[in-house]
Formats: sequence, structure tokens, C-alpha cells
Amino acid sequence: MLLVLTGVAVIMGGVLAFVNHLTEGPINEQKAKALADGIKTVMCVDELKVAKTDEVKQNDAKGKEMIFTIYQVQDAQGKDLGAAVESTTGGFGGDLKVLVGFDPEGKILGYTLLEHAETPGLGAKADQWFQKGQKGDIIGKSPAEPLTVSKDGGQVDAITASTITSRAFLKAVNQAYSAYKVTPVDAESGATKQDNNEKEDNV
Repeated sequence: MLLVLTGVAVIMGGVLAFVNHLTEGPINEQKAKALADGIKTVMCVDELKVAKTDEVKQNDAKGKEMIFTIYQVQDAQGKDLGAAVESTTGGFGGDLKVLVGFDPEGKILGYTLLEHAETPGLGAKADQWFQKGQKGDIIGKSPAEPLTVSKDGGQVDAITASTITSRAFLKAVNQAYSAYKVTPVDAESGATKQDNNEKEDNV
């Protein structure tokens, strides 16, 4: 019996490893496409290219290290459009990962949620609540002065019955802005740049 159970475990382990190998490629391709589409969405441009990808490390108020990925974006003519920034914070149900687009002056062009575990019908509304024309509209605003919910004295309306998610979302946006603004002047402190000879990524 022990030999049979061991054999079954080994066979199942092999099958799972094989299936994982088969699905790894398509999953990575799907994630890459979702990111490329997300960059276009938050930058509000269909024809663009990622000219450079930076990785910035910063510590939050509690000293925890955070990593931000910054996609410097240009149009087809090579004009700087700003950047799309990945930022992650802890929401009500788990990690809340946001992609935020900024113009060269630091104003918010758009955003999309890349990952979240917020409550359906409540915190999950963050994907639309803060979009242009919605109740918590942040589009066109600059987080030079950190964005906060009205309950905390700010100018942004929180999602109804989801203040924790709203605070987490705005924190992610504020931190994304902070990482974006230090990128040009802090190129050697944790930022990873593409080789100059490397071809630009077309999105």
C-alpha cells in the first residue's frame, strides 16, 4: 500500500509539473497583453511605445520597502507622453495593484486595477468609482498634494461603505506619483534602465 501511494504521488506530481509547464507560456502571454492594454488605457493613447522601464524602490511611512515599475511612454514620433506606474498597497481583502498614467507634469491621465481582492459590489467598485465623470473622479488631478478621501479632510469622495478600499486606492496613486517624480533625478538608486542598444518595446 505504501509503495502504491508513493507511486501515485510521484505520478500526480509529474502530471502537475507537466501541466504547469504547458500553461506557463500562455499565462505569461496573457499577463503581458493585459499590461500592454492597461498602459494604453491609462495613457489614453492607442499608438505608443514604452521607451524605458524603470524599477524604483522606496520605503513607506512604516519603513517597509516597496517596489514600483515605471513605464516611460512616447508617441510614434518619440514625444514624451509621461509614464504608467505600477503601485501596490494592502486593500480591505488583500493586495490592491494599480496602474496609473501620468502626463509629463504629473497629472493623472487614467488608471486601471491590475489585481485586487476587494468585496464585489463594494470595494471592487474602485475600477470605476474614481474614473472621469464618476463620484470620486481623480482624472486630471495632480497628487503633488496627496489625494485623500473627504472623510479625512480631502477632496475625493470615498466609495460608499468602502472607505478602507478608497484610502488604499488613493495611497497607491499617491505613492505611484512619488515614484514617478523621482525617476528622472534618481536614476541610479534602484532604477533598472534598458540598454541604449536595446530595441524599444512596442506596445
